[in-house]
Amino acid sequence: MNDSKKKDDDQWREKLTAQQYQVCRNKGTEPPFTGEYNDEKRAGEYLCACCETKLFESDSKYDSGSGWPSFYAAADTSCIDEETDGTLGMERTEIMCSQCGSHLGHVFADGPQPTGMRYCVNSLSLKFEEQE
Repeated sequence: MNDSKKKDDDQWREKLTAQQYQVCRNKGTEPPFTGEYNDEKRAGEYLCACCETKLFESDSKYDSGSGWPSFYAAADTSCIDEETDGTLGMERTEIMCSQCGSHLGHVFADGPQPTGMRYCVNSLSLKFEEQE
């Protein structure tokens, strides 16, 4: 591991909980129906837990029944990067914060209208800010 990567890792470990680090930096997944924001109903914004970039808004959140917070649209598509994920013997589309590279979850084309998309996101990768 080069020195700059080690320094970045040390900074993330200081900022994040061990569970957040596992999800956000090591592409882990929290167990379904355990995340803090799965049942969140308040109006507000969902930010990246690592860099606080605005990722999703509460008006695009819905109950997908999957056990993870789900959104049918990103706040701005430029804030989300996508990459093919071939782990677990299947092909999925991983979503990451475009600002810091934090692993968020996956996106699927089985969501509700108007987009038909389901951004399935780990609560541990999010920070919720309630609207005043």
